Amino acid sequence: MSIDTEPVGPSDGPDNALQRLLRHYPKSFLKLILIGFLLVALPLILALIYSAMSIDHMAEQSRKTVYQAELIAHGSRDLVDEVAAMERSVRLSLILGDASLLAGYFREHANFDNTATSLAALSLSANQERRLNSLRASELAIFQQIASARQSPEVLRNGVGDFTALRDSARNFLDHGLAPIEREVNAMQEMAGRAREIVVWQLLALIPFAIVLALGFSVVIARPIRQIDEAIRHMGQGELTKPVVVEGPLDLRRLGDRLDWMRQRLLELEEQKTRFLRHISHELKTPLTSIREGADLLVEGVVGELSEKQRHVAKILFSNSVQLQKRIEDLLNYSALQTEKSILVGHRVALGQILDTVVRDQDLAIMNKELQIGIVCPDLTIECDEQKIRTIVDNLLSNAVKFSPRGTRININAQQVGSRVQLDVIDAGPGIDAVDKDKIFDAFYCGRRAPSSHMKGTGLGLSIAREYVLEHGGTIELIERNEPGAHFRVFLPATNWR
Repeated sequence: MSIDTEPVGPSDGPDNALQRLLRHYPKSFLKLILIGFLLVALPLILALIYSAMSIDHMAEQSRKTVYQAELIAHGSRDLVDEVAAMERSVRLSLILGDASLLAGYFREHANFDNTATSLAALSLSANQERRLNSLRASELAIFQQIASARQSPEVLRNGVGDFTALRDSARNFLDHGLAPIEREVNAMQEMAGRAREIVVWQLLALIPFAIVLALGFSVVIARPIRQIDEAIRHMGQGELTKPVVVEGPLDLRRLGDRLDWMRQRLLELEEQKTRFLRHISHELKTPLTSIREGADLLVEGVVGELSEKQRHVAKILFSNSVQLQKRIEDLLNYSALQTEKSILVGHRVALGQILDTVVRDQDLAIMNKELQIGIVCPDLTIECDEQKIRTIVDNLLSNAVKFSPRGTRININAQQVGSRVQLDVIDAGPGIDAVDKDKIFDAFYCGRRAPSSHMKGTGLGLSIAREYVLEHGGTIELIERNEPGAHFRVFLPATNWR
C-alpha cells in the first residue's frame, strides 16, 4: 500500500493529511482487510517471537548451568574419593611395611591430578579456583614427600598426618562445589525477572498500539461502507442532487461509480416524470376549464331553464369538474415544487378573508353533503403569499369535506399564539389510521380510510400544504384526539416569514 509522501504544509490540518492518506487504498477490499489484520497482529507476533527466543535462551542457559554444575559436583566428589584412596594406600603400606603397596597411591595421585585439571578447565568462581589451586598444591607437596621417602616409615607416617588437612580441604571444596549452581540459579532468576518485566512492558506498549491500529483500520474500512450507506439513504429519501463519492479500494470505488450512475439515472427519470406531469396537466387544464364553465352556465340557467333532473346532472358535472381541476392544479403545484423552489410574493392579508374565500369556493361540495362549517377567526392579519396560504387552507378543507360523513360539522379555528398564528381544521370523519400517521405528508400517499363514495385523490394535497407551510417558516402537524375525525394544526409566523 503506497503512501503519499507529499509534505504537509502549515495550512494542512489533520483532516487534510488523513484525506491524502486515505486516497491510497489497496485495489481490493479483501486486501485492505488482510493488511489491516496483519498490521494489528504484527506487533503481537513480534512480542511472541521475542518471548519465545527469551525462553529458549533461558532454557539453553539453564541446561549449560546444570550440566556444568553437575561436572563440578562430580569432580569434587572424585577429588574427595581419590584423597581418601591415596590416604588408605599410604596407611596400608605403613601398617604392612610393604612399599609396593604405594603403587595404588601413585595411581590415585594421577587420577587426582587429571580430575583437578578437568575442574580447572570449567567456569569456576575465583574462590573455587583459589581453593582448587591450594588443594592441588597441598596434594603435590604430599606427593613429593612420599615419592622422595618411600623406604622411610617415619616420613610416611608424617605424610599420613598431612592427609587429614588435605581431606578437609577436599571436603571443603566439595561443599563449595554447589556454589556455581546457586550462583547460576540466581542469575537465571534475575534473567527470568528481566524477561518477565520486558514482556510486561511490551504488552503495556503493544496492546494500546494494537488497539489504536485496530481503531484506525476500522475507520479506514468503515469509511467507504459509511459513504455507500449514506448514498443509498439519500437516494432512498429522494435526495438525488448530491453526487455519490466513495473513497476506498478499487472495487468499492467502482461500486460508488455504479451508485452515482444509478443516481443520475433516477434524476433523469424524475425530471422526465416531472415534465410529463407538467405537460399532461397543462394539456388537461384547458379543456377542463371549458367543461367547468359550460357546466356552470347550465346550472345557472344561462342557456335556458333546466328541469330538476337536468339541473341535478349539471350540478354533478360541475362538482366533478371542480374536483378534477383541483387534482390537476395539485399536479401542477407539485411539479413546480419539484423543478425549482418557488418564490413567495408576500403582503399583509386578512386571514378571515382567505378562509371565507376558500369556503365559498367549495360551497357546492359542502351543500351536497349537507355539512356545517364553523369558522372562528378574530381580526388577524398575516404577512404571507396569499395564493399559497389559500392553497394550504383549500387542501385541508377539501380533505375534511371529502372524509366527513353527511350532515356533520367541520370546525376551522384561528387564533394568535405569541408571534405566530395557529390554524386548526377539525372534521368528524373516520380519522387517520395509525399506520398512516407517519406517511400522510408524503407525496402520492393515500390513506387507508378513503371513503368509497368519493373519487380517489392524488395524495398530493397534504404534501403540497406542508411544502408551502415550510416555505413560510411554519409547521403543520396531525393532532391526536380521542374523538372521531382528523385534526390538523398549522403554525404560521405573523411577520418576518422570509
